[in-house]
Amino acid sequence: MMSDSSLINQCPLLLPQNKAKTVYDGFITVQEQDFRIRIVLPSDHQLKHASFKCCWQLKALLQGYQNIIKQRLLHCSDLASFMLELKTVLEIALKNQQAFLIAPPPQYYSQLIKDIEGLGWDKLSHISTDFSTVRLKAEDASGREHLITVKLQTKYPDEVPVCSADLPVPFILSWSSQSCLKNIHSQFLAMLESLKQFWDVMDEIDEQTWVLEPEKPTRSATMRRIAIGNNVSLNIEVDPRHPKMLPECCFLGADHVVAPLRNILNTNMHLWNPDYSILHNLKEVLEIEFPLPGSQETSNFSMDCGICYSYRLEAAIPDQVCNDPRCGQPFHQTCLYEWLRGLPSCRQSFNIVFGECPYCSKVCTTFYDYSVAGFV
Repeated sequence: MMSDSSLINQCPLLLPQNKAKTVYDGFITVQEQDFRIRIVLPSDHQLKHASFKCCWQLKALLQGYQNIIKQRLLHCSDLASFMLELKTVLEIALKNQQAFLIAPPPQYYSQLIKDIEGLGWDKLSHISTDFSTVRLKAEDASGREHLITVKLQTKYPDEVPVCSADLPVPFILSWSSQSCLKNIHSQFLAMLESLKQFWDVMDEIDEQTWVLEPEKPTRSATMRRIAIGNNVSLNIEVDPRHPKMLPECCFLGADHVVAPLRNILNTNMHLWNPDYSILHNLKEVLEIEFPLPGSQETSNFSMDCGICYSYRLEAAIPDQVCNDPRCGQPFHQTCLYEWLRGLPSCRQSFNIVFGECPYCSKVCTTFYDYSVAGFV
């Protein structure tokens, strides 16, 4: 068992979240920088079976160090010693990152200004103070504005820039030493045109249904959780390359409510017409009308979790419901799993956990999400 004092000394901002001290959440501090991290240990506290999650900055910083991290997980005796070694790895990663920050030659700046003028200053949304990063803007055929961030290398244009954008598919840049910002912008426009139909479909869903998740959809988001009724919703995953085909559908709610909906979907699936939008097809196939945004009180759809008494737990909202029609209490999946696991009568079959509902004492089930040890 680890020493609490040694762990506090190493990471005072990393705190246990339960009495068993199997869940830790907080920050690891290196070179006056704080990085968010969450650690879930098995009941025997063996690090080799631990699950780690971290912020995207830490994940990017540890690129190339994954094998070292996995080795330390296998050899460290406790969490305190592992955190000490993780901090050492992070210090090395930060020093290596800073070593690459070399000022580019003068011709870099002249070439960049020339490229911006060739593209047009009106298409430039932002440029960093060190001229290493530019953000370009473009509109798709429906008038939606999109941004692409271009990280330039010190040997630009001989080195390929790193591009990132809020897209549901990867942006693959075609580049040569004769390429320039105008080429990036043209390829970006072509990508936007290929995704126009996808965004048209998603915008229709956002405008004409009550979307529970995500709360503020990004252009890269392919999932929508749509309210159907009280504690009943439909989770869809749309293929951005084929946005009018039948999406992956998952009904969330009590079995006595969602089972008939699943049966209707299976029975009417042959009626799906790719000439129409997903929303139009869902209405026809499921034989329902979706509640419009603002048509009902928010409380009708956003009931708090019956265990933690909050609606949002980090990014998650309640997606588990007691199957007893007289109860129907919603829960976060994580809350319900922890509750059921703590019951003496808890049973588990594969990844399904069985126990008693904390409200009506009827049999309640949820699933255990197996996580592979490592950063995700």
